[in-house]
Amino acid sequence: MERFTSRDPVPQRLRGSILALGNFDGFHLGHQAVVNRAIARGFHERRPVIIATFDPHPVRFFKPDVPTFRLTSLDQRERLFDQAGADAMLVFQFDADLAATGAEEFVSEILAERVGAAGIVTGTDFTFGRGRSGSAEVLRELGEEHGITAEALAPVLLDGEPVSSSRIREALAAGDPGTATHLLTRPFAVEAVVEHGDGRGRDLGYPTANLSLGRYQRPAYGIYAVRVRLDDGSEHAGVASFGVRPTFEPEKELLEAFLFDWSGDLYGRTIKVSLIAFIRPEEKFDSAEALVSQMREDEAKARRLLGVPA
Repeated sequence: MERFTSRDPVPQRLRGSILALGNFDGFHLGHQAVVNRAIARGFHERRPVIIATFDPHPVRFFKPDVPTFRLTSLDQRERLFDQAGADAMLVFQFDADLAATGAEEFVSEILAERVGAAGIVTGTDFTFGRGRSGSAEVLRELGEEHGITAEALAPVLLDGEPVSSSRIREALAAGDPGTATHLLTRPFAVEAVVEHGDGRGRDLGYPTANLSLGRYQRPAYGIYAVRVRLDDGSEHAGVASFGVRPTFEPEKELLEAFLFDWSGDLYGRTIKVSLIAFIRPEEKFDSAEALVSQMREDEAKARRLLGVPA
């Protein structure tokens, strides 16, 4: 799969493409419906398919101080788009110039001229252009003027409510990774480089891989049953703590994952930690002994939840 930005020339072989257009952060069921429609059109019209996303998210550009909310990194999205069957990923770099681009200019100069799109698929809630002046209907009308056939898909409903990134973020913040998995069609996963810690986990008999969440959405602080994928492709069950470690000073926000029945050096390696089930909220303990006793209970429960023998 090819990945390029809005500042790069579009390869000639990808011109005349069907473009799935949206933020696609999370790539949940609703996003998948839009992309699946674009891929179906590409197949029937014998055209390449490009999935376009925005980075940073427009909300982050206009409101840089809002709490972190990302559900996927660009690298994660690239792999998901590839698995969906797209030919390329286009990253619109959202900056002051793009923010100031009017709706008509976005369609005529960017989508038609620069990208060379023949067709576009979005969700009905998609907006674009300066001041969010463009809607799915505006895109359809402007597209016709420039030889682009645009269509918009209604939201996907699950349990009677639209699937949305906001709904997923709310579930994670509430300590409900199961609902997030249901909406995403896969567990919410943090992918990051393992950092050096203070060694407390090892001293307590639970050596952990420490990750910073960076710009990811913060799930509820607490203990989780997890599955961890290493950079060699291997997958391991485990238990993880996400929070500020209130038993120790100074408090520091970390995702700390303990892999069952595995040993080795993970420092500097990129791993993916998928949240499977919430076990309990974060808690402050009076002693290291009390903490270790609870950690043993957490491990036992995580093993049961993940079907891993003790």
